[in-house]
Amino acid sequence: MFSIARRHLTVIAAALALVACHSPVNEPPAAPELGSGYRTDLSPRHAAQHMAAAANPLAAEAGREMLRQGGSAIDAAIAMQAVLTLVEPQSSGIGGGAFIMLWDGNRVQAYDGRETAPAGATERLFLKPDGQPMAFTAAQIGGRSVGTPGVLRALELAHKKTGHLPWARLFEPAIRLSEHGFAISPRLHSLIAADRFIPQSPEMAAYFLNADGTPKATGTLLKNPALAAVFKRIAEEGPDALYHGPIADEIARKVQGHRNAGSLSEADLAGYAAKERAPLCTDYKRWKICGMPPPSSGGIAIAQILGTLQALQARDPRLAIAPMTPLKSASPAGLEPTPEAVHLIAEAGRLAFADRALYVADADFVPVPVAGLVAPDYLARRAALIGERSLGIAQPGQPAGIQVAYAPDRSPLRISTSQVVAVDDQGGAVSMTTTVESAFGSHLMVQGFVLNNQMTDFSFIPEENGQPVANRVQPGKRPRSAMAPTLVFDRHSGELLAALGSPGGSQIIEYVSKSLVAMLDWQLDPQAAISLPNFGSRNGATELETGLFSPALKQALRDKGHALSEIEMTSGIQAIVRTQDAQGTVTLSGGADPRREGEALGD
Repeated sequence: MFSIARRHLTVIAAALALVACHSPVNEPPAAPELGSGYRTDLSPRHAAQHMAAAANPLAAEAGREMLRQGGSAIDAAIAMQAVLTLVEPQSSGIGGGAFIMLWDGNRVQAYDGRETAPAGATERLFLKPDGQPMAFTAAQIGGRSVGTPGVLRALELAHKKTGHLPWARLFEPAIRLSEHGFAISPRLHSLIAADRFIPQSPEMAAYFLNADGTPKATGTLLKNPALAAVFKRIAEEGPDALYHGPIADEIARKVQGHRNAGSLSEADLAGYAAKERAPLCTDYKRWKICGMPPPSSGGIAIAQILGTLQALQARDPRLAIAPMTPLKSASPAGLEPTPEAVHLIAEAGRLAFADRALYVADADFVPVPVAGLVAPDYLARRAALIGERSLGIAQPGQPAGIQVAYAPDRSPLRISTSQVVAVDDQGGAVSMTTTVESAFGSHLMVQGFVLNNQMTDFSFIPEENGQPVANRVQPGKRPRSAMAPTLVFDRHSGELLAALGSPGGSQIIEYVSKSLVAMLDWQLDPQAAISLPNFGSRNGATELETGLFSPALKQALRDKGHALSEIEMTSGIQAIVRTQDAQGTVTLSGGADPRREGEALGD
């Protein structure tokens, strides 16, 4: 017994040494979607009955339409996802996947619609003949990167449990818009214009570009009759319309027939199953925070960041996260955090990302020590590492429950996503983060919708020095994600307080944790919390949203030893906060991210 334990400790120590000796394969890349401006005219929206928020106002309106008909939160989410497939094809759609956090008024449910690796995939999928990892775009563009789509199956599973309206009705807004057309938004136009791979895709070029190869102008009416036909079939037949028959056949042929071919087959599509998983709920002060378990790393990382901050404040109340300083010149939001707040939150983030790189993957394939990673005593030990100066590069810890040692995942961190939230008349709520991975996914288009490139969320490097990487490619496995749909409850009353989430790749963790601290600790309304400048660390440089922080704050962080990186941080946070006064009157307050074109709509 002793020899076995000693051997486990030896391999764990070797894995930690690997982390210490190697920096990431690449520095974290730029935001997966380009910025398209920062709106300064947003204020929180209020409602008394129901509310829906999405990254595009047409999608938000579709969600509100369902709620007005007596639909549940998941009914609204399905309608919003269908419309987003049409109006925000660069971010999400029925060719991708999703994680769903759902509150039906009695219990929290977590639905996993993450894509899976095809049966023909191998762990060497993204290695060149010389054994070196491919460049990201060489892996992304084409069939190689396409995983089995999962979002429709997850929505179907959730709808069977908590849907109120007939399935077919939920697709009516998307069918109308697909047939009658929608105006290309400034954001969609800018992303089309910046994408150098669209001209290489005949279907995408015909849809998004003029005959001379220029991008269709903002305001151009874009119709998609092929997608309307797909939605009609899905409305009538359910998700089977996508996973069996001619649509599935075309998906498989498109993937396998591309010059950068993948192995996704009709059998992979027919065999896909969404999963209901146990939600990851942890305490933070007087609140209960519920997020997604693996294969998402988002729920774990946010629980770790908040738990680390709580442990810091328990150790020394002077380390309490300071309130923000009003600095009208600092940002369009009119606020910036104090240097101490940025320091503490960034340090907690780098500790969480160190653990994420080593331990988190699809728990159906690898043993993830979830309980150990979020245990208060473990997080107190991690918090003790944080001092007056930045850690720089943090090392992973040794939580309880480690069964196997893995090499660190040093692959690039990217993903492109969208976010919807809704609260229904009965107080039920949904937060769904939905994705096709990078902007416009694999750039394969089938019958009017884009296929994901989710396979590139796996580690490109399957092993190092003989040790496997937890997030390596394996058939049927779901790639690790940072998506973090989150529900917040009052810990004492059990009442729902908030539903929120964000797109933005691995930076999702930074965006959601910032918004939670701003709403819970700093008592900001959801719009002010969302609009607050983004910041954090993914265990590299401390990242600050470019142009939104004062020189004084930046110098204060440098004085604490922070290496700073000012970058675009194109979040797309949506949040709804639900409050109830002593007389039982409910008020809903919603916010949408000024960095995109979303909206919160309610009655």
